[in-house]
Amino acid sequence: MQSPVLQYAAALIFGYLCGSVPFGVLLTRFAGAPDLRSVGSGNIGATNVLRTGRRFLAAATLAGDILKGALAVAVIGFVFGRDAALYAALGAFLGHLFPVWLGFKGGKGVATYIGLLLGLALWLALIAYCLVWIAIAAASRYSSLAALAASAATPTVLWWNGNVPEAKLFLLLSALVWLMHRANIARLISGTESQIGGG
Repeated sequence: MQSPVLQYAAALIFGYLCGSVPFGVLLTRFAGAPDLRSVGSGNIGATNVLRTGRRFLAAATLAGDILKGALAVAVIGFVFGRDAALYAALGAFLGHLFPVWLGFKGGKGVATYIGLLLGLALWLALIAYCLVWIAIAAASRYSSLAALAASAATPTVLWWNGNVPEAKLFLLLSALVWLMHRANIARLISGTESQIGGG
């Protein structure tokens, strides 16, 4: 019987490799668009891809970043079980934030966060995340604020629903989301953050 430690290590590595695929950079490069890291915020996520004016590429980037997280946990969950899938989730998230291929400078994790909820079949938390995001985005027109609020609510929903190991994991992931959005938080406080649909 294989050691759980080896399974968890394999899950973490597999998750990291899945998460580190920079869909935004690859898709814009294949489409002949400028290097995404030289556009707008320099971020590799779908929001910055949208700044290139390529809506289809932005949608494809969003889908890719969601699916790579979902795939990582689904595969490891099938092969090694639920506990290992949580390690794969952590690996995928870290891979997106700190991809080795891009000098450990990646995205902010929002789409991959959603993909992990999807892949782990945490439906109530996923629905709650989406509802909070939509409500805050509609009220404030700040995408970053909506993501921060939704990620803050998710661990609480998981805990309330009895998903304690998952709640602990997503508490860590939410803290990382907030850390990666520290520049956005500063702009929100100063009133200079870009709004949805803004110029």
